[in-house]
Amino acid sequence: MNRLALLALTALLSQASAATITIATVNNPDMVTMQKLTPEFNKKYPDIQVKWVTLPENELRQKITLDVASGAGSFDLATVGAYEVPIWAKNGWLEPLTPLFGKYPDIARSYNLADVLPGVRGALTVGGSLYAVPFYAESSMTYYNKDLFKAAGLTMPAQPTWTQIQTFASKVHNPAKGVYGVCLRGLPGWGENMALFTTMVNTFGGRWFDQGWQAQLNSPAWKNAMTFYVNLVKKYGPPGATGNGFTENLTLMSQGKCGMWIDATVAAGFLSDPGSSKITKSVGFAKAPVGTTPRGNNWYWSWNLAIPKSTKQEDAAFKFLTWATSKEYIALVAKTKGTWASVPPGTRTSTYQNANYRKAAGAFSGLVLSSINSADVNKATKDPVPYTGVQYVAIPEFQALGTQVGQYLAGALSGQYTVDQALKLSQDAANKTAKDGGYQK
Repeated sequence: MNRLALLALTALLSQASAATITIATVNNPDMVTMQKLTPEFNKKYPDIQVKWVTLPENELRQKITLDVASGAGSFDLATVGAYEVPIWAKNGWLEPLTPLFGKYPDIARSYNLADVLPGVRGALTVGGSLYAVPFYAESSMTYYNKDLFKAAGLTMPAQPTWTQIQTFASKVHNPAKGVYGVCLRGLPGWGENMALFTTMVNTFGGRWFDQGWQAQLNSPAWKNAMTFYVNLVKKYGPPGATGNGFTENLTLMSQGKCGMWIDATVAAGFLSDPGSSKITKSVGFAKAPVGTTPRGNNWYWSWNLAIPKSTKQEDAAFKFLTWATSKEYIALVAKTKGTWASVPPGTRTSTYQNANYRKAAGAFSGLVLSSINSADVNKATKDPVPYTGVQYVAIPEFQALGTQVGQYLAGALSGQYTVDQALKLSQDAANKTAKDGGYQK
C-alpha cells in the first residue's frame, strides 16, 4: 500500500472512530461555563466532538420536548429539569443511566454516585433506575443589598415575610438613581414567573387543585397573592418587568440596581464572584419570604443532563454527561473561575465538605443547603393536594398550563387584565386541563 493510500485509510478509520454529539442547554451562566470548558473535555476524550445549541429557558423547553417526544434525534444530550425527568422517563423518552454506569465500571468508580445528595438523586430515579444526573440543584432565597439597607436604617431578618419585603422595598426604592426596591420575575413561563409566583401562592395558603382536581385559582389565597405580587412589582420594581426572568434580574442585582431579589439559590455564587458582580461585598442572604404559612415558600429545582432515547451516540453522550457533573469538573470550575464560590451548587456532599468551598461560600453555603433540604415536593401546600411539586404540578399538562397562567399573570402586571380577569382566565384554563387530562372524575 502506497503512502497516500495509507494516509487516506487512516483518515477514514479516524472518522469512523470519532463521534459528534449535539448538546441542547439553557443559557444560564453555569451552562455557558460548561460550554466554554469543552476543550478540557476534549483533552480527556479527543475522539468526541461537541456541538452546542444554547437557548433561553422557554425556547429550550419547547425544542427539547418536541424533539424527544417525536424521536427526531436532533440532540444526544439535553439539559432537563426536575419536573420533566420522571415524566419523560415514564414515557420512554430517556435512556436509563444505571445500565451505562454498569457498562463503564471505571467511570462509575470515579464518578461516585453515592456522593450525589440523596434527595437530588432520588428525584431523578424512576422504577429503581437513574435517568439523569444533576448539573446543579437549587432552592430559592432572598438576596439584598446591605449598603442600601444600611443607608435606609433597615435590618433584614433571617426569615423575612412578604409584608416585610414590601416595606423594605418602599424604603430603598429610588428610581431617580436607578435603584429599584425589589426585582422579581415577570417574564411569562411556567419555569419563569410562575416558579416564583407559585411559591408565593403556597405560602399565602393557596394550591392549584383540591383533592378532586377542582381548580382553586379563584380562591382568596390566589387573589391575595396575585394582588400583592402585582402591586409590589408595579410600585417598587424596575420598568418592563414582564421581560425580566432569572437572567435579566441577575444582571440588575449584580449591577447594584435592586434593593432585593427573591430567586434561585444558584445565584449566590454569581453575586459573590468579582468577575460578574459589582456587589460582592454588599450582597446579603436570607431565607425565601413567608406569608400566612411557611409551607412551600421556597422551591426545589435541579437542572440535569439526560440522554434522549433517540440518540445514536449513547456512549459518547454518557462520557460527556459524567464528565460535566463530576467532582473533578466542579474543581475545574473553581480553578477556572478563581473561586470555589462559583462552582455548580447543590449536587454533591463533597462540595459542602470541601474546606475551600466552605471558606469561599461561607456566607451562603449553609443557607443554600438547608433551603434545598427543606423544600418538600410532597408537602408544599397548607391544604392537601393530589399532586407533587413545590413550584409546579407534576403532570405532563402543566408545562402548557403553567405557561398559560404565566401569560395571564404578566397581563395583570402590564395592565392588559385586572387581577380578577387574570384569575378567571386562569381558573378556566386549570379546570379545562384537569378535565381534558382525565384527572377530574
